[in-house]
Amino acid sequence: MELIPVILSGGVGSRLWPVSREAHPKPFMDLPDGQNLIQKTFLRASRLEGVVEVLTVTNRELLFKTEDEYGVVNTAKHAQGFILEPFGRNTAAAVAAAALQLEATHGPDAHMLVLAADHLIKDEKAFAAAVASAVALAGEGWLVTFGIQPTYPETGFGYIEAQKDAPLNGGLKVARFVEKPDLETAQAYVGAGNYFWNSGMFCFRVGTVLEELRLHAPDVVEAVAKTIEVSRLTSSSKYRCLALDSESFAQVPDISIDYALMERSDKVATIPCDIGWSDIGSWNAVSELTAPDENGNRFEGEVLSHGSRNNYVNSEGRLTALVGVEDLLVIDTPDAVMIAHKDHAQDVKHIVNQLKACSHTVHLLHRTVHRPWGTYTTLENGERFKIKRIVVKPKASLSLQMHHHRSEHWIVVSGMAVVVNDQQELMLNTNESTFIRAGHQHRLMNPGVIDLVLIEVQSGDYLGEDDIVRFEDNYGRVDK
Repeated sequence: MELIPVILSGGVGSRLWPVSREAHPKPFMDLPDGQNLIQKTFLRASRLEGVVEVLTVTNRELLFKTEDEYGVVNTAKHAQGFILEPFGRNTAAAVAAAALQLEATHGPDAHMLVLAADHLIKDEKAFAAAVASAVALAGEGWLVTFGIQPTYPETGFGYIEAQKDAPLNGGLKVARFVEKPDLETAQAYVGAGNYFWNSGMFCFRVGTVLEELRLHAPDVVEAVAKTIEVSRLTSSSKYRCLALDSESFAQVPDISIDYALMERSDKVATIPCDIGWSDIGSWNAVSELTAPDENGNRFEGEVLSHGSRNNYVNSEGRLTALVGVEDLLVIDTPDAVMIAHKDHAQDVKHIVNQLKACSHTVHLLHRTVHRPWGTYTTLENGERFKIKRIVVKPKASLSLQMHHHRSEHWIVVSGMAVVVNDQQELMLNTNESTFIRAGHQHRLMNPGVIDLVLIEVQSGDYLGEDDIVRFEDNYGRVDK
């Protein structure tokens, strides 16, 4: 039996703004132990028995960032693959694409384990046992969900109602899926004993899930199949990547796997489990990962407190002081501060909607932005000038490019740089610099074995990131 975990890495995590943003979403948030959620998910999946490959479905803009995060923790010998979406089309499309790809590479008898990249599971041993039970049921033709034993009447989760009189091999037959209930209904569910939180994790035999999709959601699977036919395997990654065609993918219905299949099929089973699961769906959930002090405060970063109780502070780079306040969430990043009452943690997403409505970039990017070759950090942004700190990884290279509206001055802080500047190629060492005029083709490369760090000063009448024409690129980003 071959097991292929499929990690779905999508969404924005707007309730965890300002740390989670579109270009740095929730799976990449660092937790107090130093790892982020996508690293933990990858490790948890890799350690399961029978795994022959880990397949990740993600946005194409997050490919290289995901590879970097996996590379920090990856010691596994199994294969890795990626399916790259041009934009989100919900989970039914992602599951269908993964199933079709796995049918082609591993055959219909392989088992796929669908995992969200942004969930936390504390009891890995119990998780492995639940997966083993799910694989056994999937082998019998069931579409298997993981039902989390509820510990309190949560109104923010959907529920699974299992049939008490329909026990299966390690699980229960599913009677129905239930939308997020009100508090009174949630209390009744907890007391009933046969209702479970819907974790959004699944296990299927590849052939079975494709048969059921063709029966209950033929429009989804047919549209995804057509997309794959006109898509391409990309060589811009060190792993096998299927980059889905944008025009064709836009025709795929935008629907969740729950609505498209799980609520319609009569072959659905659930594995009840207690695995220390959390979807880390709000700052309240994040705060629970930090131990409280004697006043119930939970602090990450440098924080001073006087007469304050039951607060959570996450402060990245500067001192935060609390005086006489209670039950607050304070999230401080270099370019945004969010302060909310704990009772309104779910409402942070409304601020993100306001930011989008006024086209404010703080919902999209942090000051530090990850690129395939390294990172850049915007230090200052003024009228007709911008100052950046650029870090280029060893042996990495930016594209051969040109700007229409800005010139750039590069000063090397540490490391060494090979620079193409118009018709010249030169080597720059620490404290050396070069000036690149608007309209000149240029390229920056790090030939060394340590990071190249430099300061870039841009000047011109337009300094937007879209003022770039690429002629050559190691990462498949050449402009047509």
